[in-house]
Formats: sequence, structure tokens, C-alpha cells
Amino acid sequence: MYQHILIPTDGSEIAEKAVEAGTNYAREAGAKVLFFTAVPEYQPPSEADMMAHKRVKSIFEYETDAANAARAILDKAAAAAKDANISFEIDFAMSDQPYQAIIDAAKRHGCDAIFMASHGRSGIPAWWYGSQTREVLTHTDIPTLVYR
Repeated sequence: MYQHILIPTDGSEIAEKAVEAGTNYAREAGAKVLFFTAVPEYQPPSEADMMAHKRVKSIFEYETDAANAARAILDKAAAAAKDANISFEIDFAMSDQPYQAIIDAAKRHGCDAIFMASHGRSGIPAWWYGSQTREVLTHTDIPTLVYR
């Protein structure tokens, strides 16, 4: 049975359902949980932004805002874990490749499973929007449970 499960969330409705299901799974398995989210990396202002005198965030401001956004997402997951009375941690990373950040976090924290949501897209929508779940499944050897 799994002992340390990473549950990634982006705060979406389907991810929140996976957080609930993953939390229940962890409680029944006696596992601890790592809730994780990835937020986009800082994008330096373009020359056009600077020429237009647009308000540009410093990297420090961006990192502060990103950390606050991540905490807002992860606080909901933490509340579910507290209600389920399971041991948990939270973590986030700034990454433009969330699937890789998920895999890296699972390895860094010694997780032996990943429990994540899938939007269930196929065809053109899957191609257009991509699938972080598919990318995780393709690029990791850590067992991954997909909630739909």
C-alpha cells in the first residue's frame, strides 16, 4: 500500500474533487499526503510593455503574488486533510511545465504515488489544451492514480 501520496491541484472544480477522493484514499490507506500546485514562472516584461509604460511587476512582487495564489489553492486542500485527520504537507513551484514540477516534487518529497485529476478531454480539446495528467503518466515511473 502507498505510504506517501502526492495530490496535485490547480484549484479547479475537477481538481478539488480529486483532492477529496485522494484524501479519502489516503485516510483509508493510512498514508500521508503532499498537496502540490504549480504556478506560472515570471515572464520578464516585453519591450512593448516598457515602451507603453505599462505597470510591470518586479520579480519579487511576482514571486510574492505567486506564493499567495499557491497558498490560497493549497489552503483548501489542507482543510480537507485536517477534516480527514491525516498527516499532510503542502508545497508549490513556479513552473511553466506543471507535469514536470509534479514529478520533481514527488521525487523530492519521496512520494510513492501520485493521485491526480483528469478532465477527460480527447480529440481536438486534448490537443489544444494539453493534458498535464497525460504528461505525468508519460514521463514518470511513480505509480499514478487518475481520478475522473
